[in-house]
Amino acid sequence: MSLIARVWRGRVPADRGDAYQAHLRGTGLADYARTPGHRGTWVLRRVDGDVAEFLLLTAWESWDAIRAFAGDDVAQAHYYPEDADFLLEMPERVEHWELLDAPSGS
Repeated sequence: MSLIARVWRGRVPADRGDAYQAHLRGTGLADYARTPGHRGTWVLRRVDGDVAEFLLLTAWESWDAIRAFAGDDVAQAHYYPEDADFLLEMPERVEHWELLDAPSGS
């Protein structure tokens, strides 16, 4: 089965990183899990000085599944009203990658 990875990056003040992670759990991560065709989510965080950078990688079984979450413009980032309280900037676009190979059991 081939998958499509949707990649989004965002930056928050480092001292708000844990709060933003909790916010993600209640918004985007919950919505991903409820969307048919979603096959997994990985949340990565790194802190560089006073900024925490988040990278969200979600796996989807098809473009139709991505559209069910993101809408017709699949490259448009999807935000929640409270995101503006955390994010230092709000990137407009996301990237998509075709997953060609994964370890067994993934």
